[in-house]
Amino acid sequence: MAEAVIVDVVRTASGRGKPGGALSSVHPVDLLATVLEQLVARTGIDPAVVDDVIGGCVQQVGEQAGNITRNALLAAGFPHHVPGTTIDRQCGSSQQAATFAAQAVMAGSQDVVIACGVEMMSRIPLGTAAIERDIMGPKLHERYPDGLVHQGISAELIAARWDLSRAELDDYAARSHELAAAAGAAGLFADEIVPIAVGGGGSAGAHGHRVDETVRASTTREGLASLPASFTHPRYAERFPEIGWQITPGNASPLTDGASAALIMSREKADALGLRPRARFVAFSVVGDDPIMMLTGPIPATAKVLSRAGLGIGDIDVFEVNEAFASVPLAWLRETGAPLDRLNPRGGAIALGHALGSSGTRLLATLVNELEAGDGRYGLQTMCEGAGMANATVIERL
Repeated sequence: MAEAVIVDVVRTASGRGKPGGALSSVHPVDLLATVLEQLVARTGIDPAVVDDVIGGCVQQVGEQAGNITRNALLAAGFPHHVPGTTIDRQCGSSQQAATFAAQAVMAGSQDVVIACGVEMMSRIPLGTAAIERDIMGPKLHERYPDGLVHQGISAELIAARWDLSRAELDDYAARSHELAAAAGAAGLFADEIVPIAVGGGGSAGAHGHRVDETVRASTTREGLASLPASFTHPRYAERFPEIGWQITPGNASPLTDGASAALIMSREKADALGLRPRARFVAFSVVGDDPIMMLTGPIPATAKVLSRAGLGIGDIDVFEVNEAFASVPLAWLRETGAPLDRLNPRGGAIALGHALGSSGTRLLATLVNELEAGDGRYGLQTMCEGAGMANATVIERL
């Protein structure tokens, strides 16, 4: 079986996912196209040798409809013969794209694949795909007669089940901003962020957007404590009396715009092209879990991927666990026993943002760079996903 390696992985800086956000003037096709262009420019690879481009995008409607990955690679100037497809594994879409890319390489069916992702929440607001539509259907309603719930309620249920206090959630959120602000100030994101020209069009350059807009260095625990709960509703309060209403805008990830991409190929192909791999894929897992609790999937996904890799929790040098809500990584910490100082050491999505379809390869970019900076060997990333799923991936720095 071929060895699948990561030659390079890049991302945009985050933009606030609302009108007026730093990236909100950029069409999502152009945003992803620019990341693809810059990945090619950084590595010097001829896009003609790319066998496939697999992209993640959650809300495939409006400007993000019509197979945005194929549109973006054409906009980036790739030859017509390079195909592209867009997948939806909810928040883990581009992590799944990277898994599919690596598996294709390992199986020997393809030699060079780009995994990528994009989400423009300023232009395609969260929930657009489901507005005024019943996305469950009669048979799913029959199985869940009380209905499924949105992720905010699931985050509340996790906080209740693991007895996580508001102070714990806010402390963790403040930690995310503190670490991300410190990493940004130290230039630790410089190697993973590619600049995006905003406002005036044209090619990205030295004056493009390149600083994460969602990081708030001034965040304090006291300030977070003053924020009201986001998801209080009499219907849910009656259905779930155990909920303490702890989730706020401050201890949840913000609406975000962003794109990211990874160049993945066989070790043999990298050698033939004179490219130096930065990391290799070790193991993958994807699991389903309770769709009401929804966001607990990273716990069994972590156990499964470690078993497949033949590793223990203590063998992992860096963990990237997506911070959709603070309750998710805190519950994961309780169940796995992972050390806090190895978890999201450059901050997580609460600070860096969660541009849904882009987040998987965004986490991968940060993970690779942190392993290199800290001389670590193994890294693990995992992502909770809508409807109770999760991906987990183990990589090894080379």
